[in-house]
Amino acid sequence: MKTIVWDNDDVLNDLMYQWFNQKWLPENHNCLLCYEELTENPPHRILGVTLREYLQSLDEFRLSQKYQAMEPVGEVMEWFKRHGEGFRHIALTATSFASAHVSASWVIKHYGKWIRTFHFIPAMRADERHPVYDTDKAAFLKWLDKADALVDDSKTNIADCIGVNGILFPRPWNGLTTTINQALGALLL
Repeated sequence: MKTIVWDNDDVLNDLMYQWFNQKWLPENHNCLLCYEELTENPPHRILGVTLREYLQSLDEFRLSQKYQAMEPVGEVMEWFKRHGEGFRHIALTATSFASAHVSASWVIKHYGKWIRTFHFIPAMRADERHPVYDTDKAAFLKWLDKADALVDDSKTNIADCIGVNGILFPRPWNGLTTTINQALGALLL
């Protein structure tokens, strides 16, 4: 049975979209951008703030009830309902240490029927110090040596995972023009 590794934020859920519309825009009334214009991730340069300010806002959203209330991406949930039991699944995300437990809870709440393990690469913050076991997803997957496919919204994460079938998930910052269903269809080939 093949093993699929899933990024959580912006693949299983719509974190950036929800954060932007539910937190950033209400707190920054002078922002005239729309979600589709966030063509970089992280988008701090486009938003005109420091990386630290962006990450603080994102972490605040992750720790709020609004994060827990997010619904799964509809096409992804439908894919799991149709094909999920034909594969093993792992969640692998990069998130701050402070919000990892919330992310894990969200994954298990919505995808626990299929995803039985949750792993995270701590996205380091200026005031945090933790042991570093893996510097990125590629290092973790090399150590794990069990992944057949990685579904992620980052071109870098896909490119760095040598020996793993990379499925780039369409988002404004990666320039992919295929649909979510087309991207997910590649898992069945």
